[in-house]
Amino acid sequence: MPASASSSAERGLRHIEPLTLDDVRAARERIASTVARTPLIRLNVDAPAEIYLKLETLQPIGSFKLRGASNAVAMLPRESLRDGVYTASAGNMAQGVAWSARALGIPCTVVMPNSAPQTKMEAVARLGADIEYVPYDEWWQTLADHGRKGIAGTFVHPVADRTVMAGNGTIGLEIVEDLPDVAAVFVPFGGGGLVSGISTAMRALAPNARVFGCEVSTSTPLTAALAADAPVMVERTPSFVDGIGGRGVLAEMWPIVRQAVDGALVAPLDEVARAVRLLVERARVVAEGAGATPVACALGAHDVRGKVVCVVSGGNIDRETLLELLSA
Repeated sequence: MPASASSSAERGLRHIEPLTLDDVRAARERIASTVARTPLIRLNVDAPAEIYLKLETLQPIGSFKLRGASNAVAMLPRESLRDGVYTASAGNMAQGVAWSARALGIPCTVVMPNSAPQTKMEAVARLGADIEYVPYDEWWQTLADHGRKGIAGTFVHPVADRTVMAGNGTIGLEIVEDLPDVAAVFVPFGGGGLVSGISTAMRALAPNARVFGCEVSTSTPLTAALAADAPVMVERTPSFVDGIGGRGVLAEMWPIVRQAVDGALVAPLDEVARAVRLLVERARVVAEGAGATPVACALGAHDVRGKVVCVVSGGNIDRETLLELLSA
């Protein structure tokens, strides 16, 4: 059940200017040499809608986060890069920022929850970033505070940053180009940066298409915020779905998110596990829990018809977790 408004709301709302289609188009040009244009494939399965998969698992870091991270770092003034960059991430944005920092030859630090998957921790370390492990609540506070004392460099917020959202929005451009008659886009909801970016492109180029934020039942901050018409804190049960399901919608993101989505969809945890297995068996795609959540929602959304695109946001899942899910 919702508990209370977020601490960032109590301190006062940070204003984020609305994103525009021009921002997203400019981001595509800026990151074209770094980011892959990922394929859109049909998932052959009996379902109420025609399901298509936007395979962000095929990005160089195995996640869409490279889009937003590379655009954000590319747009930072050179003088602000002197001491490097840092971010707060459970793993995928960490890789995106570390990848971008390594390309520029600058230091990178990542604040990670100590519950982050091992495969993501190892990937960040391989990219040369320093990692500061903290309890989940401290990690979440870093997001709410837009930074953490004692860490050198410029903070790249994984969600509440227009340049990050613009990079994420390039997914929307590709969807419309590859599937002009798309009826709906199902997007995993973490902090709202992905759905807000994609929605910006969809609203401008495919205004009849609906955009839904997809959550797992172990934590539903978007569903709670839509019900209360305000960001609220929610209960969170840790699970193998680590890339979504935070403690709430950040207050500064709420005005943007509220306009970006046509609704929220929630999948039970066991249905997300089934979607992970289905993607491996039917599409030969390895997805982490967050990436499989839109597919789980699409399989159960009996009131959505037509061509539905599920953004398979990432595929960075621990081997042991994947084996356990596949053998269930």
